[in-house]
Amino acid sequence: MSAAPRLAVDGMGGDHAPDIVVAGLAIALERHPEGRFLLFGDEARLAPLLARHPRLAEAVTVCHAAEVIPGDLKPTAALRLRQASMRLAIDAVAAGEAEGVVSAGNTGALLTLAKIILKTLPGIDRPAMAGIAPSARGDVVMLDLGANVQCDARNLVEFAVMGDVFARVVLGLPAPRIGLLNVGSEEMKGDDRLRQAAEILRASPIAARFHGFVEGHDIAAGTTDVVVTDGFTGNVALKTGEGALKLIGQLLRQVFTASVSARIGYLLAKSSLERLREWLDPRRYNGAVMLGLNGVVVKSHGGTDAEGFAHAMDVAMDMVTHKFNESIREGLSGVLAATAEKEAVKTEAAGETPAIDAAAGLADAER
Repeated sequence: MSAAPRLAVDGMGGDHAPDIVVAGLAIALERHPEGRFLLFGDEARLAPLLARHPRLAEAVTVCHAAEVIPGDLKPTAALRLRQASMRLAIDAVAAGEAEGVVSAGNTGALLTLAKIILKTLPGIDRPAMAGIAPSARGDVVMLDLGANVQCDARNLVEFAVMGDVFARVVLGLPAPRIGLLNVGSEEMKGDDRLRQAAEILRASPIAARFHGFVEGHDIAAGTTDVVVTDGFTGNVALKTGEGALKLIGQLLRQVFTASVSARIGYLLAKSSLERLREWLDPRRYNGAVMLGLNGVVVKSHGGTDAEGFAHAMDVAMDMVTHKFNESIREGLSGVLAATAEKEAVKTEAAGETPAIDAAAGLADAER
């Protein structure tokens, strides 16, 4: 494999592919001139687009793909399209030809193909989907966002470790704070799996960064840098947050167009509103990541534009450059070791009682 970071890109995935994919790659190359890309898709459609970007053409190797996975195709059906651009891009990562894959295509197909072809890292039971959202104190990492509807305590602990590494690599936080999403912040709140996960994290090497339980309002408040939950709850929280941001935008437009004085107020506040718009721009947060796989997998929003796709490329490039998966292995090994030691102590303690009872019963029988 080349020393330069190499990413496989699904050139045909998304609502506006391949145009925005190629344009997004051109932007990404300006930010990461060392990057090299394997672009999978219809060569006849990709070649004219690349001709508009001579510098990009030098950094891209076009790999022809005869098929495309439609956005509404079921994941099980996508498994049969072995010559699809998304499938071939993932295959390239599995073969070691690239270190990560980026696609704006069918989410279910991407998750299914990535899990089956790339498989999980050693020690990871289930991969998780992570994303970045705005908060009052900066960006916050949320996971899982829908890959795992039901999770046990071990899954939540693994998500916490992966979220910790993601926040350090992508957000550049030296010591991110981690919280478990719950119905209350008190220790007795929540079900057994949440309390067990909290107990394990408090005894783990990342205990100093574990804040404890957080509630829904803590996500936007930025109480912690990482919010860990199951995929059902995380997806609901994500979609609720997205809806709230859209509502705020709609209400602001209504307020500042309601009257002449309101329009004048808009002109006076225009620069501040522009900063707010940039801060809440969904393109800044484009690029959900499948964590815990043997390779970097980034899912771009299907309806994004070139700038949004470039941001998804930024996320993938950061993860590859900073050896994200190696950091996960290191972080997970420490947590698993602490967990195994704790379980061994519990097992030993539980095993003493039956042994004593059995000895007492044998003595009674002999008498």
